Amino acid sequence: MTLSYQTRRVVETAIAKRAEKPKKQEIYVPGTNCQIKPQVPLAHLTSLRVGGPAEWHVAPRTLQELQASLGWARSEGLPVTMVGAGSNVLASDRGLPGLTICTRYMRYAEFDPTLSQVKTAAGQSLVRLAWKAAERGWEGIEWAVGIPGTVGGAVVMNAGAHGACTADILVEAKVLSPLGVLKTLSPEDLGYSYRTSILQGSDLWVVEATFQLRPGADSTKVKAVTEAQLERRRSTQPYHLPSCGSVFRNPLGDRGAGWLIEQTGLKGYQIGGARVSELHANFIVNCGGATAEDIFRLIHYVRDKVQNRWSIALEPEVRILGEFPDL
Repeated sequence: MTLSYQTRRVVETAIAKRAEKPKKQEIYVPGTNCQIKPQVPLAHLTSLRVGGPAEWHVAPRTLQELQASLGWARSEGLPVTMVGAGSNVLASDRGLPGLTICTRYMRYAEFDPTLSQVKTAAGQSLVRLAWKAAERGWEGIEWAVGIPGTVGGAVVMNAGAHGACTADILVEAKVLSPLGVLKTLSPEDLGYSYRTSILQGSDLWVVEATFQLRPGADSTKVKAVTEAQLERRRSTQPYHLPSCGSVFRNPLGDRGAGWLIEQTGLKGYQIGGARVSELHANFIVNCGGATAEDIFRLIHYVRDKVQNRWSIALEPEVRILGEFPDL
């Protein structure tokens, strides 16, 4: 199709105006050395390696920087999305509006032998925390060594493995409100149940947690148990490909989500670059070039097939962020 001279001029003018429009630049959180960056790809921040750009992104290292980042978002009238290691997240191909705050660099772990407790920041890796405890001969968190997430995420979703969970060892959690106000919550306050808490879907964000452990054991033995837990997960789960961990919560009863999906004949089923793992059916892996929409559609396909076969509605464990097609 040939454009008329007038139409061509309109198109050229529009393109020129877009080119003249200043691009968003990096800025600093007021009063800190913490950078807020525009248009940061979420695929770089999530274990599934998919997702469009965050409109704005910041990675605070301290509570003060986190509070200042929230203050900036409030002053700009922007919505806030909080993520940790991005290991339990499916972010939209369209990206996320507002400010995405990544807490993965808020890390510390303080072991108190008097109280037999460890106080740790929200961004602390669960894997690293489990090894830190094992090296000291502290028992009680060996199960967490294979969970590729952070303390904050574990507190929110009551993460667990091998018959143990976060609620079993949590003493208290410090959470932050959108106004930057700190509050301390007990496990009872959090309303824990299987893989969930009242924090899911709330506007409170975990910044610190204290766990009750058992010191005094032989560190060699604790490290051996921890290594065995890790090897067990490596041998049964697809660590070699990008995934978000378990996609669905296990329903009530003896039949786990993975068993139901496998018995429905869905191992290896693929949509685009997203595939149901042949090693563990409750894992969806990015086998190369997957989009968030591929994964989203596969989640719905699996849920529908299991519902039709077993009359059981699987509930996603993965946190779905942003806009997706209405299926």
